[in-house]
Amino acid sequence: MDAVQVKVRYYVAQLEKELNKVPQLVQFEAATGVPKTYLALGAGSFFFLMIFFNFAGQLFSNLLGFVYPAYRSFKALESPEKEDDKQWLTYWTVYGFVSIVESFTDVLLYWFPFYFFLKTVFLLWLMIPSFNGAATIYNRVLRPFLVQHKAEIDSSYHNLKAKVSAVASELDGSTTASQ
Repeated sequence: MDAVQVKVRYYVAQLEKELNKVPQLVQFEAATGVPKTYLALGAGSFFFLMIFFNFAGQLFSNLLGFVYPAYRSFKALESPEKEDDKQWLTYWTVYGFVSIVESFTDVLLYWFPFYFFLKTVFLLWLMIPSFNGAATIYNRVLRPFLVQHKAEIDSSYHNLKAKVSAVASELDGSTTASQ
């Protein structure tokens, strides 16, 4: 066996060990005889190809950026540790910022080849705790901006809140007067 085969076998064994923690996959393997590693690698390859060649790239990229972090956030909230809470709150803050920027630039960005593939890689970098991508973006980009503009943001928030309250009061008054 050459070095590549040894590495592949090692990673397949690691994947097998992780997949054994999922009872549904163990049941699937027992019922069908198809190894769960084949299912995981096949599904992963399918999603990779769909995103890479942009067949439903937007759908899969957005699902990946939302579903897994939402589940991990739920798990973090239910655990007694606070570090994972901070990690996922930071992820959602950065994800929200990226989503807003993307909504203003989507007409331009969608013209770039492999945009959704690159977006997916970026989202994986943000969400995987060992990369610490969300904290990096937050600490280097968002936090300095928010600290610098805190007073203006708070002032705009309070002005908007006052206007919404005034409109709500006016609407509430007009509905009770007409009854």
